[in-house]
Amino acid sequence: MLTDRRSWLKQTTLAALGMGINLRSLAGEDGLPYHISNYNSLINLGSNENPYGISPMAKQAIINMIGEANRYQFNVASLQSFKNDIANYFNIPAEQLLITAGSGQGLSLLARYFFKGNIVAATPTFNVLQGTARRIGTQVIEVPVTKEKKIDLPQMFSAINDNTQLIYIVNPNNPTATILNSDELKKFCEEASKKTVVLIDEAYIDYVDPPNNKSLIDLPANNENILVMRTFSKIHAMAGLRIGFIVGHPALIQKLDENVFAGSQFCLSNLSMTAALASLGDEEHRKQSKTRNDEARNFTVKSLAALNLIAIPSQTNFIFVPLGNYKGNFADDMLAKNVIVRNNNLGNEKWARISIGTIEEMQRFIPILKATM
Repeated sequence: MLTDRRSWLKQTTLAALGMGINLRSLAGEDGLPYHISNYNSLINLGSNENPYGISPMAKQAIINMIGEANRYQFNVASLQSFKNDIANYFNIPAEQLLITAGSGQGLSLLARYFFKGNIVAATPTFNVLQGTARRIGTQVIEVPVTKEKKIDLPQMFSAINDNTQLIYIVNPNNPTATILNSDELKKFCEEASKKTVVLIDEAYIDYVDPPNNKSLIDLPANNENILVMRTFSKIHAMAGLRIGFIVGHPALIQKLDENVFAGSQFCLSNLSMTAALASLGDEEHRKQSKTRNDEARNFTVKSLAALNLIAIPSQTNFIFVPLGNYKGNFADDMLAKNVIVRNNNLGNEKWARISIGTIEEMQRFIPILKATM
């Protein structure tokens, strides 16, 4: 694979051993736990988290729900309408909705449902779906991104064959931070869905500016072969609370629910559910998170350019940066200086994915980077 997480973990192990880090998964995106003994001294720019924390309204909702944490969700009156409340907020019927414990669970379960043929995905892109598919013996057809590091929709379409069960598209893409034009993506979905199921992962869409922040969440209503996935892990800052959802045509949602997704909502905690509903009601927190992210990202991109490191234009909470002729292992070297970032090797090219922290974290990061390059 072009995005080799296991290789990255192996290469950074020696540097980490002296720092008290259990390197089962430093960036946490492999779904594996990690422990960092000196976490407070680290600048964690490796997980695309929202560094500003959850909404104050969500915090208060959790406090209010603590007294019912001993109850199952079906025994808490205020949570009985949870699925309907989520559906109503996004103006979709509840029968089009599956609730999951974050997008990670949703992706893993989809891989187990669409296992009989092959799955088409870009490379590099987020890898939970493909990783699960490979572990259970499903073929994954990888389509390289373009030279501009965008998902190559024409080549994705050409990769479809009679055995293709699912096409997976992350927009904006992780790790490249590139965005597909919403009208072009909609047209692709309509054409590709005549052949197979198309899954659009909109994890980072809340960071995108108009006009390409238009969600495709309305498409599944009249198309059984389109799925759209959303998560509360990014702009809502609920990565540790694990809530996501999938929108699809009622007929497909019913098939998924009757098979691998049976009881997926039951995997959520009372605290997570009440926090999610409160967070939806706090638009100001989301606006502030985006504004502060934009400011920190713009500072970082400008500072990188001064070092002749030109990041791909990004409207997400991370950037993708070419490392030129960097000789060492960038993530390894940065980790030795208490900074977590991610390596990505695209053929013979070295790249780094750098999450956007607070402005203070990025101001600390730039001098460390300058001394490393």
